[in-house]
Amino acid sequence: MKWEKDGYTISTDKSGLNIAYIHQFLSKTYWAENIPVETVQKAIEGSICFGVYSGDQQVGFARIITDQATFAYLADVFIDEGFRVKGLSKWLMEVIMGYEGLQGLRRFMLATKDAHGLYEQFGFTLLTFTERWMHIHKPEIYKQLQ
Repeated sequence: MKWEKDGYTISTDKSGLNIAYIHQFLSKTYWAENIPVETVQKAIEGSICFGVYSGDQQVGFARIITDQATFAYLADVFIDEGFRVKGLSKWLMEVIMGYEGLQGLRRFMLATKDAHGLYEQFGFTLLTFTERWMHIHKPEIYKQLQ
């Protein structure tokens, strides 16, 4: 699928994604520092992806891990620093939240260190009943792979 607005495009066509660019960006983030390019590629293959473009240049990305029936997890959301403050993050979230395969889900999750204000605009809230939630978290995993 494809959406256009103010000279920008959002597309779910994975063939247009610039894997090297996505990897370069993610490998410097707090959540995926040092992630191997092979891991990025595998993650993309198993997700619904949203590329953000200015002309032919990719300037943003997000992916959803989902069964498209009951659960989704929003991950790896970013807009290139040179294209921020143009409303692209908000537009990207509008597109994601309106995406047909993500309607009627029982749970839609994400984790963020610093973008709570953006996601709250789309109905995301802090976890409730946190005593019910468990996870395995390996923040150093990509460093161990080197």
